[in-house]
Amino acid sequence: MLEIRRATPNDGQVAFDIRLQAIRSQCIGAYTEEQMLAWTRGSAEDGYGALMDKHFYLGCIEGEEVATGMLDLDNDEVGALFVLPGFIGRGIGKKILAHLESLARELGLKKVILDATLNAGDFYRRCGYTGSEKAIYHSPSGLQLACIPMVKSLL
Repeated sequence: MLEIRRATPNDGQVAFDIRLQAIRSQCIGAYTEEQMLAWTRGSAEDGYGALMDKHFYLGCIEGEEVATGMLDLDNDEVGALFVLPGFIGRGIGKKILAHLESLARELGLKKVILDATLNAGDFYRRCGYTGSEKAIYHSPSGLQLACIPMVKSLL
């Protein structure tokens, strides 16, 4: 059974590791190997750990952290939705996303946005998000990746 808990400052490295493994296994074909390596280089100490101060959550199964997700209230944005490769297809990503959307509603947001990776657009559409035009995501580290900006009304 999936337990969703709020991340603590000590969870930065485990969240970073989930992200790294998810990108390197699930984005094959959507991005080049060079892009994926650049996207996942570095460590949690390079600033990823600071995200734990936001509404950042971990999905756990039998105490093992297997997924992440974040709600960025400054931008009404869902992000950092990653699931470990061995746990894909079990509905974990959908449950984390539903948790973040529920939290957004409780906090008064009328809609949420996200930048979907090219391989995740269909997943988000099945979850009620709209958007199909490609754009370029500019990461804080300077990396530029193709993405699909999407939105979902919470009303």
